[in-house]
Amino acid sequence: MRSRLKEKIIAVCNKKIEQKGESVGLSFYAFFANKNDDPELLMEAATWWIGTHQLDHFEKAVKIKALVLNS
Repeated sequence: MRSRLKEKIIAVCNKKIEQKGESVGLSFYAFFANKNDDPELLMEAATWWIGTHQLDHFEKAVKIKALVLNS
């Protein structure tokens, strides 16, 4: 995973956790704008989320952050 994507995921997770608490869930779409302005990065996130880790559509932000930090 590119460092740019890792940084984006961690920043979004931190923001969501700060706003809504440690039980907040999110999907990989949370890391992107409503319009698909970076399809290559979106596919990289989807492959990591679905293909590599076989995660559910919604997962806890703390879990995603830990996975990214440990990868």
